[in-house]
Amino acid sequence: MATPPSTTAPSSRARISARIGGIAESATLAVDAKAKALKAAGRPVIGFGAGEPDFPTPDPIVAAAQAACADPKNHRYSPAAGLPELREAIAAKTKRDSGYDIAANQVLVTNGGKQAVYQAFATLLDPGDEVLLPAPYWTTYPEAIALAGGTPVVVQTGPEADYMPSVEQLDAARTDRTKVLLWCSPSNPTGAVASRELTEAVGHWAVDNDIWVITDEIYEHLVYDGAEAVSMPVAVPDLADRCVVLNGVAKTYAMTGWRVGWMAGPTDVIKAATNLQSHLSSNVANVSQRAALEAVSGPLDAVARMREAFDRRRRLMVELLAAIPGVQVPTPRGAFYAYPSVQELLGKELRGSRPQNSVELAAAVLEHAEVAVVPGEAFGTPGFFRLSYALGDDDLRTGVNRMAELLAEAK
Repeated sequence: MATPPSTTAPSSRARISARIGGIAESATLAVDAKAKALKAAGRPVIGFGAGEPDFPTPDPIVAAAQAACADPKNHRYSPAAGLPELREAIAAKTKRDSGYDIAANQVLVTNGGKQAVYQAFATLLDPGDEVLLPAPYWTTYPEAIALAGGTPVVVQTGPEADYMPSVEQLDAARTDRTKVLLWCSPSNPTGAVASRELTEAVGHWAVDNDIWVITDEIYEHLVYDGAEAVSMPVAVPDLADRCVVLNGVAKTYAMTGWRVGWMAGPTDVIKAATNLQSHLSSNVANVSQRAALEAVSGPLDAVARMREAFDRRRRLMVELLAAIPGVQVPTPRGAFYAYPSVQELLGKELRGSRPQNSVELAAAVLEHAEVAVVPGEAFGTPGFFRLSYALGDDDLRTGVNRMAELLAEAK
């Protein structure tokens, strides 16, 4: 018997909300996923996409997690804000590493740094509030701002200023709707590190103009050539009551998959963000929290060894990229990224096509050189590539050399 036709009129409502439908996929994770899929299909792709250390998590941290698995107290819910002992340890670690003196009740443990980013914006922003966002910026920042109801106001920077905004640029972008400045030093995606003088100047400007600062310090331990990672509320103590500091264990301790980050700030902000998290995700997995407790409480010996390796790879990558005609690369002094300009190569003939932007050029590099890089469009600055040097020395050399051989054909 035939099924009678439906008499229900099609819904005029969108299937996906405009709020969620407007979110772009993470470009860095998309590039990494594509590289891994091609490798799984048998192609020898080398990926410079994801900002993920290739080192294993240090043994004492893994051992702490193994022990936590066997302890029944970790099999149950724990406080949404984080294990009390971990919050205490994060406060102590923050004082030790950056000089920022905070109490445990000023810390909220989150499911990775990304949750800390979103919750910071969600807690501070109302619809129509503006956030000053220096570009190049990490791809997640504008999406988190928009999802929280805010409006990102991009402040363009370039290699001539070491990818850092001046106070004059920030002030020119400020309006009566400006509520927050996003600050990231050491920087993802550029590896730039703000000087103490600039950090102090920006902090005083924020205080004078009653602007909040959300400062992302997750790369604080990865600095080179004498660079100093200066925490803005330490440089400008008057800012502390209008500042939220974001951090986590992912980059410092090679713990990207453990998903433990945190936000630190004024107690009213942390309490409000904790209320949000209590409904959003509740507590971070207890085993991961126990691993993070071991990490932040322990010595930094393993971190120092990883930084030495990153420094060696940094110098190698800059040397290899600088030798490619048409590629301009400043020397990064932090994090584990290089951010070369490829603008001189755009529009040139390459294997039968003329890439007009860095998205098209990155696609050609992946197709013909089997090397995955993230185009600058993902970071608000077309005409650039981001390459992570958090991968093995041999793969780094092979990958950049493959790309160099291909790009040498551009005419």
